[in-house]
Amino acid sequence: MAHRTPTPDITIQRNRLPNLYEVLSRQTKPPVDLFSFYIYMRDAQRSVDYLDFWLDVSQHMSLCRHYVRGLHRSVLAETPELEKSGSKRSSQVLDQYDDSVMAGPSAADKDTRVSAFLRGDNGSMHSPSQSLGSNFDHQNNRRSMVDSTQDTSPYTQDQSPSGTTVTRQDIRASAEKILYTYLLQGSEREIIIPVGILEEVTDSIENQGRDDPEVFDNAKDYVFQAMERDAFPGFLRAKALGNIVQPSMMLRLVVGLVALFAAIWTAFVLIFLDMSRSTRCWVILPFTIAIYFLVSHQYMLDPIQALLGYSEYTFANYFKVKENFVNRLLTRRAIMCLMWIVIIDAAVCCLFIFVPGKRL
Repeated sequence: MAHRTPTPDITIQRNRLPNLYEVLSRQTKPPVDLFSFYIYMRDAQRSVDYLDFWLDVSQHMSLCRHYVRGLHRSVLAETPELEKSGSKRSSQVLDQYDDSVMAGPSAADKDTRVSAFLRGDNGSMHSPSQSLGSNFDHQNNRRSMVDSTQDTSPYTQDQSPSGTTVTRQDIRASAEKILYTYLLQGSEREIIIPVGILEEVTDSIENQGRDDPEVFDNAKDYVFQAMERDAFPGFLRAKALGNIVQPSMMLRLVVGLVALFAAIWTAFVLIFLDMSRSTRCWVILPFTIAIYFLVSHQYMLDPIQALLGYSEYTFANYFKVKENFVNRLLTRRAIMCLMWIVIIDAAVCCLFIFVPGKRL
């Protein structure tokens, strides 16, 4: 596919809404951070499996980087004299794949180098005939079939920052897990992708024995574009332009309608009992409550909550708004909402307070 996910420049101070890649890369703050997007995909879109697939593929890429970096360090540790002599043997060849020193204008270039190295490494260490994926029983078992024997060779393992050993078998297991969990028909958390992409990924893993990150590139880009097109605009509307969730909106609608009915009923009773205007001023209270909640529902925004700098991420659970541009945007919308509330409330209250009374 021609499209590739963009790589943002994190050195630029944003004076705009973030894009999807910035959210997925954890470069944003609440309420437009990855945690909020995950909750939105789970509760509002009901399609969190697509996001989990994207994150798992990214984790697979990270696993591959740890493996290649560890392989590079192992070669240097075992052949230090090669570095001194300026030899162009394997230690120098591996150096270009090290995640900390790889040259290239973007992370995509580094990922390509990692994938290229793993494909070359795969030819000598994990041939297609050794892959268990082609003999996998798809109807009875969806777990990864990986040899439990751990290779202790320094050329096939890396010590990750968390202290766990990363082996080539781990990479293979990760690739198979993604395939059997998200992509194959009838899998536990199946996502819908074009048949051509599915067949390409399946053939690469099960028949060609590949487990490099580029295997999932087309599927990952398709999922990214689907989320960017179908889910992300709604997420920005909900979190950057509003600060309440769907259950809270429905509650406000119910309370607002009940309060509006009570306000109108009370106002007519006071009018037809020919009560004084000072007594009729009590209708200001139910009308204000009704209009406040109805406007909050309409704009998906609680003005007072926004001015205090809080946003709701699940029903009755709040966090501080830390994204500066979003905070300014919500503040401006809150002021606009309060203006509408005051104008509508004043008009309605004046109508029912100053209309001449008539006792029936």
